[in-house]
Amino acid sequence: MDKFINKRWIMKIIALLLAFMLYMSVNIDTTSTQQRGSSTPSPFPSRSVDVETVTDVPVSAYYDRDNLVVSGLPQSVAVTLEGPTGTVKPAALQKDFEVYLDLSNLEIGTHQVPLQWRNISNKLDVTIEPGVASVTIQEKITEDFPVEVDFINRAQIGEGYQPEQPIVKPNIVKVTGSKELIDSIALVKARVDLKGVNESIEQQSRVTVYDREGNTLNVEVEPAVVDVSVPITSPYKAVPLRINRKGSLKEDLSIKKVEATPNEVTIYGPKGVIDKIEYLDNIDLDLTKITKSTTIEVDVPVPDGVRRVVPEKINIKVEVEKEEQKTFTNLPIKYIGLSANLELEMIDPENGLMDLTVLGAPSVLEGLNSTDMEMYINVTDLGEGAHELPLEINGPQNVSWDLPKRNVKFRLIEIRE
Repeated sequence: MDKFINKRWIMKIIALLLAFMLYMSVNIDTTSTQQRGSSTPSPFPSRSVDVETVTDVPVSAYYDRDNLVVSGLPQSVAVTLEGPTGTVKPAALQKDFEVYLDLSNLEIGTHQVPLQWRNISNKLDVTIEPGVASVTIQEKITEDFPVEVDFINRAQIGEGYQPEQPIVKPNIVKVTGSKELIDSIALVKARVDLKGVNESIEQQSRVTVYDREGNTLNVEVEPAVVDVSVPITSPYKAVPLRINRKGSLKEDLSIKKVEATPNEVTIYGPKGVIDKIEYLDNIDLDLTKITKSTTIEVDVPVPDGVRRVVPEKINIKVEVEKEEQKTFTNLPIKYIGLSANLELEMIDPENGLMDLTVLGAPSVLEGLNSTDMEMYINVTDLGEGAHELPLEINGPQNVSWDLPKRNVKFRLIEIRE
């Protein structure tokens, strides 16, 4: 027995048999655990097969993009991978494969083209859905088109405001597409929303291309976005000017004429503001600085609430002459505001008449007569009894006057029936 055991080849055979029996024992136990319910356990390891579907796989297309346009290209497809789990799982997770259409050798026209793939292991079965794409290849052309501005919500612009001619930069864009699409182009527009707008607009707008039915066209536009400026005019109206004279001329001078050019301006602003303005009286003329006939330029102040005034400056022409005087004798003193139950009796001057000396430029005095001058007192709200009031004078512009006395004495007497 010792001799038998000492033979090396006998020991090697025994060791091999023991190793084989141990291997079979472990493998049969594992296989029976993984495949419970199987009626026939296998003495060999089984092969694990898996199936994975990858959705939204982008599709690449290869063709002459400089000269051709292709329509009908699928944006994405679903790819189903089937094969060993150790190969399927990494491929589905990493998504480093490509699905593509090779159109490089196709002529202009419509073709049914099978989708292809690459960078997928040969151990996997690949199914693409859809597997075929119907594509149309056309010649690519580029043409220039003017860009128009399309106002939306125009009726909802601020009250009284109006859009002026818009400015588009650039006003010409290049449109690229198939000849069929380019020939169908009717309008190229940039849109501007006027809802609630009450001031000029500066914005960037996307360019949209339309066919004759108003449908948008899938074409390339360069540039795709343009700068749009829309001047917005506010409500406005023309109003006259009234010049405020401040100070006095030198003693020997008198004004012949003061004339503003233009004599009215246009004011712009909210309708509720400008509707209340009948004229502008915020322009001052400093007579102390006038020594001779002259024309001066002055700013037109912008009233509160008004956006702007046009023009912003006006010219005021001032003509002066050496002052002279003209006297009208025995002009009647009138009165206003007398109550119906009172009568007025003059005390001083007793006859109710007074001389009036008018001072002004010779050319102004020349055409002046007594009926152009009016002297009166205002007795409104006065009751019975003696009173004294200053005389008030009405007369043309550019004259002044002098009186022998400034006040008038009179008595109001109640009328008794």
